[in-house]
Amino acid sequence: MEISTRKPKIALPTETVLVVESDVLLRIVICEYLRHCGYRVIEAVNSDEALTLLQEPTVVTDIVLTAIKLPGSLDGFALGQWIRQNRPGIDLVLAGNAVRAADAAANLCETGPTLSRPYDPQLVVDRIRRLRAMRSRRKSV
Repeated sequence: MEISTRKPKIALPTETVLVVESDVLLRIVICEYLRHCGYRVIEAVNSDEALTLLQEPTVVTDIVLTAIKLPGSLDGFALGQWIRQNRPGIDLVLAGNAVRAADAAANLCETGPTLSRPYDPQLVVDRIRRLRAMRSRRKSV
């Protein structure tokens, strides 16, 4: 009986996630995990950097994962509103730890924010997969 020593193949990235997180340690961990799961990842440290990337026509973004509390000219809620108005094809995941965040974000996320900081990497990936599946179902109807 042979034991395989090959690492399992990770699917090639097909979707790009923009991670907007000012805490460098949190950003490193979640970005590395998303890359390991097969996503292309773009990083932004504040809302201004995120807006620059989102307005760049050569940068493709499918999903934005953003902290609610952000440095820059917009917080995570305002960034989410900008995305809904200007880039409606992008899925949005808001992450925060304040109880009031769920109520305030209900109109931005279809099911409200379900992530808290610090991020549980597998929960992030699960949430992104659910969002993409919901979008696929809506397109096929």
